[in-house]
Amino acid sequence: MKTTARLAALVMALTTAFALACSRNEGEPEVIGMFPVDDLEGLITRSGVEIDRGISSDGKGSLRMATTAPVTVKLYETGDIHLEDSRLTYQARVRTEGVEGQVYLEMWCSFPGKGEFFSRALDAPLSGSNEWSTMQTPFFLEKGENPDNVKLNLVIDGRGTVWIDDIKLIMAPLGK
Repeated sequence: MKTTARLAALVMALTTAFALACSRNEGEPEVIGMFPVDDLEGLITRSGVEIDRGISSDGKGSLRMATTAPVTVKLYETGDIHLEDSRLTYQARVRTEGVEGQVYLEMWCSFPGKGEFFSRALDAPLSGSNEWSTMQTPFFLEKGENPDNVKLNLVIDGRGTVWIDDIKLIMAPLGK
């Protein structure tokens, strides 16, 4: 009887472990950096930008830029993030008003001894007036490609008013 109880307990434990392993999806994207833009802390470009508490995608404030000429707003740098063999995605919520030209995200990855390489969200830039839209741009890191710094920018290639909020850096294994 003890053997039957032990066997039943073992089967139950293995079934539970198998169910947990199957429910865990190691290929799922993982947020590795969050920049809520509730204040100017950590922000690189501080000229021509301000926190807007009245217009925000998350209700806590956003970064507002009003420009009369093209500008690249340098937002954040990560430093070494210890990633390789993965898809790194820069994602943000963006809103525009009266933009003449294009607005898009830009991510620069720096590799020791190799230089800097970029990814831009040119597949779906914003122009004119838009409510909050989710924008993103990926960078594919092969095995052995480990950036020692990642720069997150917002490019306003024109003029108008732009808000950015809820900035995320997301990692997912390649091929998943």
